[in-house]
Amino acid sequence: MAGVSTVAARPAPAIPKAVVAVAWGVVRWLPFIVFLGVWEAVARSGAVTTFMLPSISLVAERIWTDAVDGDLTVNLGLTLYRALTGFMIASLGGIVLGILIARSRSISWFFDPVISAGFPMPKIAFLPIVVLWFGFYDQSKIFMIIIDAIFPVVTATIAATRGVEKEILWSARNLGASDRQLLWEVILPASLPQILTGLQIAMPISLIVCIIAEMLMGGYGIGGAMIQASRFANSPGVFAGLIEIAIVGYALVKIMAVIRRRLLLWHQEAMQPTTV
Repeated sequence: MAGVSTVAARPAPAIPKAVVAVAWGVVRWLPFIVFLGVWEAVARSGAVTTFMLPSISLVAERIWTDAVDGDLTVNLGLTLYRALTGFMIASLGGIVLGILIARSRSISWFFDPVISAGFPMPKIAFLPIVVLWFGFYDQSKIFMIIIDAIFPVVTATIAATRGVEKEILWSARNLGASDRQLLWEVILPASLPQILTGLQIAMPISLIVCIIAEMLMGGYGIGGAMIQASRFANSPGVFAGLIEIAIVGYALVKIMAVIRRRLLLWHQEAMQPTTV
């Protein structure tokens, strides 16, 4: 009996962390795996034609062919260049303009009506004008990205800057902080969480507008490649573009989430659990 009780009292062996990590990764990706499995099953069932819905294997083959030929590198590189360039310019300009609007009554008086009218407006309507100004070149696509992505950055920066507690500003002033110190050491750190939220919104907008501009204007890029494939009734090429956009968009969103966590290690939200 003593031997039996001793065996029963032994603790269960701990599950290795590597096994737990792999299992959790499978669980997280399970919906995506199921979606791809259903897609493949429907495509091979005969219920739809290959033109309507090519199988995942055909789409993967097309992506691999484009990668080997170098087309994927060129198109993906151009799309990322346009989207990230427009995003960075919109981010820098939006933060600077938002702070100026929040801190200056005259600048706020001038830009508030512009932002109020322009924010809800579909900026893609400016595309014909942009084409007239810049032609069918990268400048047009990047400019479209800028005017679309800058609005969420500006509005987030304005709200964040104006939302800094007055008591904090008064305390800094009483301690002898100059205007420059007040901006860099008080206002920007206090506004950073909300500004980063605006940047996280602007990032996918930049990619979306880039793809739309490439589709409408043609040329190289993922959007242009999709339209070219559609014109030649190349269904795997069109769906390959969708998969590529999904992967790139997911990667950019995750990168922004990592940057946010790194910049806000001091903030209370870094202490809370997250699913990102």
